[in-house]
Amino acid sequence: MKKLIILFVLLPVFAFSQESLKGQILESSNAKESPLPGANVYWAGSSVGSITNEDGEFSIPYKFSFNKLVISYVGFKTDTLTVSENKFIRHVLQASSELDAVVVKSRNQSTSKSYLKAENTLFVSSDELLKAACCNLSESFETNPSIDVNFADAVSGTKQIKMLGLNSPYILITTENIPAIRGASQAYGLSFIPGTWVESIQITKGAGSVVNGYESIAGQINAELVKPTTDDKLFVNAYGSVNGRLELNTHLNTKLSEKWSSGLYLHGNTRNQKFDNNDDSFLDVPLKQQINVLNRWQYTNGEKGIVSFINLRYLNDHTQSGQVGFNPDTDRGTTNFWGSEIDTERFEVTTKLGYVNPEIPYQSLGFQTAFSYHKQASYFGLNLYDIAHNSFYSNLVYNSIISDSRHKIKTGLSFTYDHYDEFVNTDAYERTENSVGAFGEYSYDDLDKLTMTAGLRVDQHNRLGFFVTPRFHLRYTPWEKSAWRFSVGRGKRSANIFAENQNMFSSSRQINILNSGGKIYGLDPEIAWNYGISYLQGFNLFERKADITFDFYRTDFKNQVVVDWENPFEVTFYNLEGDSYANSFQLEFNYNAFEGFDIRTAYKYYDVKTDYISGKLQKPLIPEHRLFANGSYETKEKENGSLWKFDATYNWLSSQRYPSTDLSPAEFQLPENSPTVGTLNLQVTKVFSSNFEVYLGGENVTNVRQQNPIISADNPFGANFDSNFVYGPIFGSMYYAGLRYRIK
Repeated sequence: MKKLIILFVLLPVFAFSQESLKGQILESSNAKESPLPGANVYWAGSSVGSITNEDGEFSIPYKFSFNKLVISYVGFKTDTLTVSENKFIRHVLQASSELDAVVVKSRNQSTSKSYLKAENTLFVSSDELLKAACCNLSESFETNPSIDVNFADAVSGTKQIKMLGLNSPYILITTENIPAIRGASQAYGLSFIPGTWVESIQITKGAGSVVNGYESIAGQINAELVKPTTDDKLFVNAYGSVNGRLELNTHLNTKLSEKWSSGLYLHGNTRNQKFDNNDDSFLDVPLKQQINVLNRWQYTNGEKGIVSFINLRYLNDHTQSGQVGFNPDTDRGTTNFWGSEIDTERFEVTTKLGYVNPEIPYQSLGFQTAFSYHKQASYFGLNLYDIAHNSFYSNLVYNSIISDSRHKIKTGLSFTYDHYDEFVNTDAYERTENSVGAFGEYSYDDLDKLTMTAGLRVDQHNRLGFFVTPRFHLRYTPWEKSAWRFSVGRGKRSANIFAENQNMFSSSRQINILNSGGKIYGLDPEIAWNYGISYLQGFNLFERKADITFDFYRTDFKNQVVVDWENPFEVTFYNLEGDSYANSFQLEFNYNAFEGFDIRTAYKYYDVKTDYISGKLQKPLIPEHRLFANGSYETKEKENGSLWKFDATYNWLSSQRYPSTDLSPAEFQLPENSPTVGTLNLQVTKVFSSNFEVYLGGENVTNVRQQNPIISADNPFGANFDSNFVYGPIFGSMYYAGLRYRIK
């Protein structure tokens, strides 16, 4: 069996090369020729084909027996060219209609779904990120129905995300396909990536690609960063809010030579005003200071097919939370006032090298490396937690085809190294993890109805042992504008129980670990299978574009590190004994009601249950039902580039199960479920020109607020203190304003 696995993984490396025909397809409009992306190019009588890129260029396998080249595109006349030799082709397609008065215009959608990819992936552009107070990645999903965003606790102000009913540790979060939010950065790392640095986001539900590792269980979120060659020469975003938050982002991009470009991205935010609108003596939002610097170098040599990136990044983040009267200089380590400080310092170096064979463009080689040093020193009242995490990651990926462009393969090798030093109150924990892996992925595309991706990777891990990770994705299009998708895959990961659950320190709970002899805190690794089915259908409704999507995903844990909150005086970690699963159903409807006005609505149902020591229970603080609605309107752009943009997002959450408080004194007991909650966010943007715009918005404008989110807030050093029963907003309404200025 191992020999067959190794053969599958390594055989594609030796895939042969073959001769290829290159060319460019153009369209003619107003006597001007321009590239035509997305045109179909294929050999008549065969299934060998290609699609033109954004520059209208194509490359297709060539054999002497191929002599009839067919070129087609919707709305254009289909042409068949006779090819007698392998010579560059430049061809102009003619529109199928000669009606000169017809002008067709379209807007780029801020979010889109592919009808062609095997994976169920949502593409989110930078325009979508600007629709909310998106100052970091944790705040960039407010207008997205696939991701749930909520507060981790009532003290730290940290926002956490969920996908398919599972917390962010079960989501592989990457920047440019390099794992970024993991280990020590799991709890707060999303707030360390400024929103203006993000060019686009790809959200993939279910099992991800084996190319990116074995840890993905619920899905993958990949953030593409802005590039020095395509970003503005100068970009400035200034932001301020009524809760005291001030932020400044500046991008400086320079073309140093024909091949080298560099970008300097500066981010700073501060909040030094204290707010306690619910009069519980605790800050509604923490005090904060952050400095974040990224220096990005890009090398491009088109003649040799080389693109390379080098990123250098430094972060310093300080957060203070707790009671309004807390002074860290005099009250730290005492019971005068309850307070918390989290000091984080992080340094990163990442590199990417991409090579595309100029003679054989379907052959490419990519190499990625990432080194990070992450140090956090923190305390939460009398609880101490420090962590230092050194991490190294490398990934080598080779791409080619087998026989023709319908059959694509990826294969490669990866290596990871992680060293953790943790100090939890009076206990020290130290461990090293490393793994070596090999992977192979085969993709089939019949250029019409069927797309399939099958992947397999093998890894040898010093603590998880030797294991195999299979992943499979299938897309089938039975009729026009439709896509059925099916996926299945396995994931495995180490649970960093302290780093991933730091909200437990903001309570008086005792921490228990039921040691089972495992190699990570005495616990076993987490293993889960994810199964998914999805249907996407596009159609016209009253002559306007619309689409509807049905998703169902199920995650089955074969082992899970259970985080048990059911005793109000303890939080207990132990290996799963029994069942743990998450069922997620989502119905989504999108509609372009009229020019410039888009509507997105969604309904989501969660069934997430785990066998605890006390029995099988619905996972706490996850609503079974969620309703989402977003409406955005954009006026027609005037000749000077000015326009208005309006956006509104409504979220409704059903009641959520509280962890049991039956053992608490009567005055600290809570009902079984929380109330329902609905929030409304609004934003308006005035674009004065392509260089300057201002925006004004509000979050939770209906001023919904959870009453008394902290249990025993008046006695934070007592046995009943707990800040983890958060189901809704704490601060109430929050209004903000900002401006953006750019020189292109």
